[in-house]
Amino acid sequence: MKLGQRLMVSVALMFSNWSESIRVEVNHAGCCKLYTQSDLCGVARVSLYSGHDLANPDSLSESIDDCFVSSAVGARQMTQAILYEQSLRHLLAPIYAALEDPSVSEIMINGYNDIYIEQGGQLLRMDARFDSEDALESAMRNVAQFVGKRLEPGTPSIEARLPDGSRVHIVQAPAARNGLCVAIRKFSRNKLDLDALVESGTLNGEAAEFLGICVGMAKNIIVSGGTGSGKTTLLNVLSTMIPEDERIIVLEDSSELQLQQPHVVSFEVQAPDRQGLGGIDIAGLFRASLRMRPDRIIVGECRGGEALDMIQAMTSGHSGSLSTCHANTPSGALNRLETMALMAGVDIPLFALRAQLASAIDVIVQISRFHDGRRRVIAISEVLDLNEKGEYLVEDLYRYEHAARKAADTLIWSGKPASFRQQLSYSAMAETIRLSGRVWGGGK
Repeated sequence: MKLGQRLMVSVALMFSNWSESIRVEVNHAGCCKLYTQSDLCGVARVSLYSGHDLANPDSLSESIDDCFVSSAVGARQMTQAILYEQSLRHLLAPIYAALEDPSVSEIMINGYNDIYIEQGGQLLRMDARFDSEDALESAMRNVAQFVGKRLEPGTPSIEARLPDGSRVHIVQAPAARNGLCVAIRKFSRNKLDLDALVESGTLNGEAAEFLGICVGMAKNIIVSGGTGSGKTTLLNVLSTMIPEDERIIVLEDSSELQLQQPHVVSFEVQAPDRQGLGGIDIAGLFRASLRMRPDRIIVGECRGGEALDMIQAMTSGHSGSLSTCHANTPSGALNRLETMALMAGVDIPLFALRAQLASAIDVIVQISRFHDGRRRVIAISEVLDLNEKGEYLVEDLYRYEHAARKAADTLIWSGKPASFRQQLSYSAMAETIRLSGRVWGGGK
């Protein structure tokens, strides 16, 4: 099959009980694009890479058949996500086994022939490789297309996701000197809760109960940690404690959170089109969400000026918000949020900003990834009012103790009760206290 040649392939796609044929076009990069006759508003648009089979139309047809459900029953059940999932099974064949392996937490592609995985906290090199740079590029074009983005020279770095929610970050050449580089962060397919984190040793039962009560009391909580420390997983788990009768709005750069409550509205950042139109960032989504009657607002990660919008919302009646940020300590998280708020470009006195930030954030949960791959909560701290010098005051309620000093690694109570413990007396969460009574002022 020659480049640029069109091939008509009959594929039964049942959308609203009608079927259409598929047009396949092969471009100069060896990337096949499929279109329906009416394009179904982009629903059935998929990219395929057929490698050395381009010269053989029959082989290409078989490749397409492998990517789509041929039976009428299966076709009726196809959705956009399923279409992409089937095509990605073909495109990502070299790493598909790793994607399906629950023990693999991350896949790192440092060029088409250099692939690593993280398994059990350890980095391991795979024997698998893509056929060529074009094969890897075609796969990543498909991944980007799934979230409405384009892999082109003008966007050297792209965030996307796979149909199962795995996060994908792509960096192109020439920024990536070894060629196209990709990091795929997988998330557990099992629905985790606080009990599961206690069982895995991420934190202990007392600290887990305390955090659950804080979420139930609608405290504003920031999960802080480094890259790969488990911030998103912990945020997901904390969200399970939000009552099911509340309306939750989730804002993310690339959708990763998987909330289980029935009333969840998810917003995702969108890049502008080639004319610079149609884009919206986290700050814009945050301002829009305030007009959508939220009971809770969850921001997947604060990275820029949207921090100021979040802080102002937290101090104006929108309590119970959850978010994450990159920082190594609880006090460092406040400094980073301060810096990001200043990125909004609003002329606000530093003391006023710090006062708002100290008033907005109630609890900071610090999580860390150890050298052996274990992920542990190492501090749960509350944010107090500024001191007389206008500096942040952060007080640990729980802190991590290493096994060298204790019988086992664990979070221990600092001996100081929570400053907001009086609010528990008029909260229904008081009835749920079993293990954390002392941090609420109830003794040991």
